[in-house]
Order: sequence, then structure tokens, then C-alpha cells
Amino acid sequence: MSIFSTILIIVGLCLFEVISSIDNAIINAEVLSTMKPKGRRWFLIYGLFLAVFVVRGLLPWVIVWATNPSLGFIGSLTSTFSSDPSVHDSVEKSAPILLAGGGIFLVFLFFHWLFLEAKSFGLKHEKFFMEQGVWFYAVVSVILCVVVYYGMKINPMMAFGAVVGSTAFFITHGFKQNAEKSEQNLMKEDLSDISKILYLEVIDATFSVDGVLGAFAFTLSVPLILLGNGLGALVVRQLTIGNIDRIKKYIFLKNGAMYSVLFLGIIMIADSFGVEIPSWVSPTITFASVAYFWWRSKIAIKSANLMNIGV
Repeated sequence: MSIFSTILIIVGLCLFEVISSIDNAIINAEVLSTMKPKGRRWFLIYGLFLAVFVVRGLLPWVIVWATNPSLGFIGSLTSTFSSDPSVHDSVEKSAPILLAGGGIFLVFLFFHWLFLEAKSFGLKHEKFFMEQGVWFYAVVSVILCVVVYYGMKINPMMAFGAVVGSTAFFITHGFKQNAEKSEQNLMKEDLSDISKILYLEVIDATFSVDGVLGAFAFTLSVPLILLGNGLGALVVRQLTIGNIDRIKKYIFLKNGAMYSVLFLGIIMIADSFGVEIPSWVSPTITFASVAYFWWRSKIAIKSANLMNIGV
């Protein structure tokens, strides 16, 4: 892997982590505003260790190890930098299982947003699909059936990986829904700062799953995922501290995040079926998706400002 490819992957991972964590950052900022300075400082500084090294570092490491236990726990971390041909063969054989599961998770995540979640409509078709929300379960069920059917012909474990990906989506989605409902309780002053911090850490861990699984569309290298997602987590913490109101004005950034999620999910599924996809494709698609909807947001902000001054 060239230095340019490595840098591109790390920057892409960082950007994807940031945009996929916008909702999390907003929840954090609103809850932190009700806490004392000491509690805020603990979450923003010491809580960062848990967010970066435990969740975004340990989770991808465990995932790689679980899909390829023959590498061992340490080998799962260093496998992408090993010169041993047998290690590379082992990674290539197990990769489709991980990629199929992660790809299904991301595709389900996109369609759930498209059909069921409240949003600012960045593209015309989004309103149409929002009105057809009942079809979400039918669409994702058909997608899973197709991937499992063709996956069974290649590798039964790959098909099982796709089923695990769908299971992981519905489990984490349930936790997310509960976390969003719990936000109202977190805003209450009668809860201790310690209780709020613990809730925020659980919420952060739940929201981080999207970024961690999406990271495998960029690379299977755990150290690069740790570095890219870690930098992204640092940026999210900085946004939480002082710039969250400004970020809220960019109403279509979430749209950019979700379309990049769709493309990354498709890339992972295609890759699991043996389609050769260059390493620069995932970062480039992420940059393009975010840039387009950032531009759309800028236009919306400008239009709102003109209306406010009566032009």
C-alpha cells in the first residue's frame, strides 16, 4: 500500500467517522449543557479514551479476530502488515464473511433512514420514499434473501455473515431508539452528572458501530481503522465543545452521510463476492457525497439568510 493510499484511507475514515457521528455529537452537546464544568471536562477528556481506544479500537480488532480466529488476537491486529503469505491467504479467505455482514448492516441502515427517519429532503425522491415507509421491511428482507442465496453458492459462512449483519442492525437500532428517547431524561437536572456520563458513554458506543463497520469498506487494517476513526472521534469531541450550533445549520450533512453509507455498503457486498475495487474508491465516494450535500446546505443557509433580511 502506497503512502498516498494510506493517507487517503485515513482521511476518508476520519471524515466518515465525523459525518456518521453528527447525531451523536448533537445529543452529547445538549446533555453536556446541563452538566457542571467538572462533569463536562471528565466526559470530553477522559471519556475520549473509552470512545477511541476501547470502542473504536477494540471493536474492529475483535471483529477481525472473530471472523478469522486462526490469526490469534495479536495476529488480527498485525495481519495487514505481515509478510507471511499464509497470513494474507487467511485474511483473504475470511474477508468475505466480514464484508458481507458489514455491507448488509450499512445497506439496512441507509434504507431505514430513507424510508422511516425524519429528515431534511436533500433530493426529490426522498419525500416519496418517506411516504412509503411500510415498504422498508419488505425491501431489506428481499435484499437479504438475494445476498444469502448467492452467498450460499460461494461460501455458506459468507451467507451466515450477511445474516449476522442484519441481526446486528436490528439490535443496535433498538439501542439507538432507546438512547434517543433517554435523551429527554438526561436533560433533567435531578439526574447526577455521573449518571449522565454513563448514559452518554453507552450512547456513544451504540452510535460508533456504524462508523466501525463502515470503516471496513476502506480497509481491513485494524491500525489504520484505529487511527482514522480515532482522529474522527477527536473532531467530533471538538464539535461537541463549541461548534455544534453551526453544524446544525448544515441541514443536509446527514443526507451526505447516509448516501456514503449506501455506497460503502454496496462496495462491501460487491467486494465480498470477489469484485475488485481499488482502495481509493471508498474515500473518493465519501468525499464526493459529503461535498455535494455540504454545498446544498450552503445554498439553503444563504436562502434562509436572504429571507430573514427580506430580500
